[in-house]
Amino acid sequence: MERMISIFGPGHPTRQEYNQAAEVGRLLAERGCTVVCGGLFGVMEAACMGAKEGGGSTVGILRTYNRHDANPYVDFAIPTGLGDARNVLVATAGEAAIAIAGRLGTLSEIAIALKHGIPVVGLGTWKLDRNALFDRYLPAAKTPEDAVTMVLELADRRAAERAAGLPPPGEAPAEPGVEG
Repeated sequence: MERMISIFGPGHPTRQEYNQAAEVGRLLAERGCTVVCGGLFGVMEAACMGAKEGGGSTVGILRTYNRHDANPYVDFAIPTGLGDARNVLVATAGEAAIAIAGRLGTLSEIAIALKHGIPVVGLGTWKLDRNALFDRYLPAAKTPEDAVTMVLELADRRAAERAAGLPPPGEAPAEPGVEG
């Protein structure tokens, strides 16, 4: 099964942010990952375009009911009709995520992913106060290459923790013999 990495970012990015998203998508595809995003325009479109250029697959989890709303680089469009609530699906679909720039929608996806123990790497995005968030960490990458390397390392580390039966950060371990 291919690895899935979520991409968060604004629908109206700067040219630099758009180019970074395209490069992230391409690099992820070249490393065998499927890109998952909100499926519309801006950073989402750029990441999908880059993934296609890199020979990869893309999934767009749409806020609308119409799969034809997806950008032209989405291979698998999933219409939800959920509006902003679809951010939960985007945030939790990947085994890790990269947040590129962004506004409040991106911040909500970051928060949801971190709450569920899904590692997130930032590329020119929100800076989280480690003192206020205690056990949550949002490492900052300087380049698309760094972001991809970091996110795959974090995904590998989280997979190893899960295999060892460790809970996501901030969650207490289950009591022996008690099902969750």
